[in-house]
Amino acid sequence: MPLLIVLIGIVILFVLIARFKLNAFITFIIVSLFVGIAEGMSLEKLIGSIQNGIGNTLGFLVMILGFGAMLGKLVADSGAAQRITTGLVSKFGIKNIQWALVLTGFIVGIPMFYSVGFVILIPLVFTIAATTKLPLLYVGLPLLASLSVTHGYLPPHPAPTAISIMFNANLGKTLLYGIIIAIPAIIFAGPIFSRTIKNIKATPLKEFVNPKVFKDDEMPSMSVSIIVALLPIFLIALATICELFLDHSFILYPLIAFLGSPAIAMLIAVLVAILALGIGRNKKMVEVMDSIASSISGITMVLLIIAGAGALKQVLVDSGVSEYIAGLLNGSVISPLILAWFIATVLRVCVGSATVAGLTAAGIVLPLVSATGVSPELMVLAIGSGSLMLSHVNDGGFWLFKEYFNLSVKDTLKTWTVMETTIGVIGIVGVLILDTII
Repeated sequence: MPLLIVLIGIVILFVLIARFKLNAFITFIIVSLFVGIAEGMSLEKLIGSIQNGIGNTLGFLVMILGFGAMLGKLVADSGAAQRITTGLVSKFGIKNIQWALVLTGFIVGIPMFYSVGFVILIPLVFTIAATTKLPLLYVGLPLLASLSVTHGYLPPHPAPTAISIMFNANLGKTLLYGIIIAIPAIIFAGPIFSRTIKNIKATPLKEFVNPKVFKDDEMPSMSVSIIVALLPIFLIALATICELFLDHSFILYPLIAFLGSPAIAMLIAVLVAILALGIGRNKKMVEVMDSIASSISGITMVLLIIAGAGALKQVLVDSGVSEYIAGLLNGSVISPLILAWFIATVLRVCVGSATVAGLTAAGIVLPLVSATGVSPELMVLAIGSGSLMLSHVNDGGFWLFKEYFNLSVKDTLKTWTVMETTIGVIGIVGVLILDTII
């Protein structure tokens, strides 16, 4: 019966979001209330559970996502994102243009939300394709594969960060393992796949071709742009490496661990960006702070959706559903990593949103992490891979790609959907390989 209630809850979640277009945060709260009441929780305990779920989820996450949005906005508004793109293209040359765009998508995608990175970089893709006379999809898909992988796999993006917190996974290790898995996923879904679809012609709509393009003297240098964009990754990676190889009694270990904690690393990166990309480029502090303030409005709903998923997760735990599911799955011969990936895939197909699919799947399989002893970091990546699978007409990213590249629905399914599915499949294969090594 508890499992049936959860399944009904997921159906309600799907119907309200996909059919009635109800806001995901409101839907999560409604489903949380339904599951709690159906499981026999008292109303007082149910409200407390929802409040605790929201508070525990956002308590740490709000700093990371908030600082991440600020950093992404500063990188975009200063022209650093454009500098990275044009600089890498210039260094690599036309022959290796795809690899330049892969690196661009990866570097810019780490501090930026997917939709922001897409809108900022796609006009540059259009310009490169027009200048080099190369097919638009041949140029664009490697970049989008990188953006998609960073969105689904890597902290500080919303879903992988929130799921890491749910599973008590080490963010540094999740980032490290995620980068290892990301490399083959990007290569297969980007440069390799894009060479198989030469018969599909994409032409950008005119209204998408001419957004703001910075002049050379308006942009920061290449070195400054890359250092600022990747600074939080450097700090987190340094702390993770030190944790693995240094004795914790080493005198500098506490300082390194502090600087490499995700929230502090993001704060440091934002402060450096304010100086290097703002004040250091003769912008007034008021202008820089306005840019930062506007960045937060873009993540408000993302935070609420994650909070709603946290509420549902807590209700599943407090009502005993998680324990019941753990008992059912405890004797299963199926790998918990494959199970988590499959559940995330099913939810992705039903709901559309990768973030909603990932967070909902995490709440369902949460007990497997402690019950099976599986690596929580790999569970985060398994869910991230599943959450990118089989994107179709109920996914906003599907339509964003379709409209910007001026494709039919059929050709969008042949390109975008296949690219996302390739990322998801290579991702779970990489997770399973890593599971045999670590």
